[in-house]
Amino acid sequence: MSKENVIIIGAGIAGMEAAIELNRLGAHVALLETTDAMGGNVKNWHKLFPDFRNGDDIIKALQQQVNGMEILYNAAITAISRSANQFEISLSSGEKKSAKAILLATGFDTFDACKKEEYGYGIYDNVITSVELEKMLRETATIRTQQGIVPKRVGIIHCVGSRDEKINNIHCSKLCCVTGVKQAIEIRELLPDTEVFCFYMDLRMYGRHFEELYLDAQKKKVKFIRGRLSESFENPDHSILLKVEDTLIGKPLKMSVDLMVLLVGTTPSKAGLHVINLLGMENAADGFLKIKDSCLDTNTSSQEGVYFTGTCTGIKSVPETLADARSAALRVWEYIKEKTK
Repeated sequence: MSKENVIIIGAGIAGMEAAIELNRLGAHVALLETTDAMGGNVKNWHKLFPDFRNGDDIIKALQQQVNGMEILYNAAITAISRSANQFEISLSSGEKKSAKAILLATGFDTFDACKKEEYGYGIYDNVITSVELEKMLRETATIRTQQGIVPKRVGIIHCVGSRDEKINNIHCSKLCCVTGVKQAIEIRELLPDTEVFCFYMDLRMYGRHFEELYLDAQKKKVKFIRGRLSESFENPDHSILLKVEDTLIGKPLKMSVDLMVLLVGTTPSKAGLHVINLLGMENAADGFLKIKDSCLDTNTSSQEGVYFTGTCTGIKSVPETLADARSAALRVWEYIKEKTK
């Protein structure tokens, strides 16, 4: 059988893994990436849970296997049309790409913490996001406040932008809890004299070995307080005063921390929503891309020839994302074979 064209939109780990599998099956794949680098959200992470594996290891292993494939960076999509069994994608560069099938691997975006003004992000010096903490660990292998001092007390705030009706994000972002636990352990190992507090609504440690990670955090003397932050203030010394209700004992709590980390949730990718808008498709009630069947067909869209993979349809761990990419590749290949009979 002659090689057939498949366009994969998004060169994160899902897009790369799907491209590898489709190439192995015999398809000619073009990867369109809207940024200037592969790796998606994983390239922003220092260590992955639950085994603290370096995130770069995953990306490098996948990159080695996509070498030689057609990859277009900074590929802004302006239009998508369809004629018979062929899609045509127009790019802002003026280039056009055609394919029998489109696979969306557009990932997710992280919640904009500025929308929770009461938490002080973008207002107070020492309020950062979990993504910024990962970057700090990744680039400097240390943790400092904006004033350059080693924090003696760090507060990690769970569910920022998740399970929140006020901002219309009622879904659980699924991986925030384990990310917070992982980061708390990293802080304690890096700065053994620093106290670390996790303020949580519920700890949802759903994955394999996640519960062991939580137990390890407790052994490393990370303190867990069940309560949601109501507001924060900056003290004259640039530390942050937190106001929290401890829901286990039913009493309000005030605490100052040198550094406050907001565990930002996830939101549907703007890139993914842009593409389905061009295709005239709808997203699901939670904003993520709408799949055909939540049990039996999680990679197929409502439009013939358009498929989904990875976290564009909902949040997944790295192993789940890679497994989903392989599943999507098989769906796409089955469709191509049917159309070329």
